[in-house]
Amino acid sequence: MSIKVISVSKIYKTQKALNAVSFSADKGQIIGFLGPNGAGKSTMMKILTGFMKPNSGEVFVDDIDVLLNPLEAQKIIGYLPEHNPLYTDMYVREYLQFQAAIFKVDKSQIENCIEKVGLIAEAHKKIHQLSKGYQQRVGLAAAILHNPKVLILDEPTTGLDPNQLVEIRELIKELGKEKTVLFSTHIMQEVEAVCDRVIIIKEGEILVDKKLTELKENNQQIIEVTFDYKIAEQFINRLPNVVSYKNNHGNNWYITFESEKDMRPKVFDFAQENGLKILGLNTHNKDLETLFREVTQ
Repeated sequence: MSIKVISVSKIYKTQKALNAVSFSADKGQIIGFLGPNGAGKSTMMKILTGFMKPNSGEVFVDDIDVLLNPLEAQKIIGYLPEHNPLYTDMYVREYLQFQAAIFKVDKSQIENCIEKVGLIAEAHKKIHQLSKGYQQRVGLAAAILHNPKVLILDEPTTGLDPNQLVEIRELIKELGKEKTVLFSTHIMQEVEAVCDRVIIIKEGEILVDKKLTELKENNQQIIEVTFDYKIAEQFINRLPNVVSYKNNHGNNWYITFESEKDMRPKVFDFAQENGLKILGLNTHNKDLETLFREVTQ
């Protein structure tokens, strides 16, 4: 296992940021680490990278105990924090030379990293002269400079324009072929485009840990229906194959079904049998964004 987290808990005064979190990851996996603000994502990443100690639990990166040997672990971890800590008065190459000296990396790697993250045209500038998107690229170049086995990326695509997003996604996918990549983001399309696996965390607890293919293969469908007058909740349960339902407002319902067949004819039959008229009917794919809303709201 490249990453192994065993029952990790972290408490800030009275707030439990992480509550007995456990997961593991193998080489060659790209994992989307998702959750609402304050869910514990950044705390977990800081613990994984040895910048913070948990109150309890164990953390291993490539069989190195991060809590006992944080410096050894950091030699094989590339980390891009949420707030990219750059020395903005330095030139791009100067900053990467500084990073190379810290990790005792041959300076020939610098030009390779500059090319990989698409910084060639900006590498002669001081960091403060760069846009936020290009500053993110500098941080990413620094994270991969020492060819780490594990990459921890906290909101790596913040500030990137749509073209830059595509380029960085492709880079992360390429890096994920030979490394373990764990990255957090609020952009669901990014996860669907890049990741093999998704972990969703809320209030310090893991709610979902599944391969993306498993999520895509489920037979759930959501139908949004608006009736001509409000009905009681228990009536919705008369529909077949109902997994869950939610009354949005008034006569509008989101109903989740578990079925390979299109359930809209059943909704029409239900309306007719109960003397209802349908004022609106839409289907919604059971995508990652829908799942995220369901488990975190």
